[in-house]
Amino acid sequence: MATREIAGKTVQVNEEGFMTDPSLWTKEIAVELAQEEGISNLTPDHWKIIEYCRQTAAASGSAPTLRNITNNAGVSTKELFSLFPKGPAKKVARISGLKKPEGCV
Repeated sequence: MATREIAGKTVQVNEEGFMTDPSLWTKEIAVELAQEEGISNLTPDHWKIIEYCRQTAAASGSAPTLRNITNNAGVSTKELFSLFPKGPAKKVARISGLKKPEGCV
């Protein structure tokens, strides 16, 4: 496992850059990871999805899939792709400090 500094905090990440310990995640880390993913400003709509994903992962032990997010977070697939372009479930999981969702390539 590699370590890296994100928003002034040293965290472990896997080979794809996903944090391995979600308890070390902070909103400042989310902002920096979002910028790395090409999202310059996290809006209230972004935060709603991020918070949903973190709550779901805390309860289930894994990051939610695209279908789970669109069925349960009050956002359409089109809106999710607009907020997190090009692989939204994977992108929101990384920004949320979670592991890659199952089924994502």
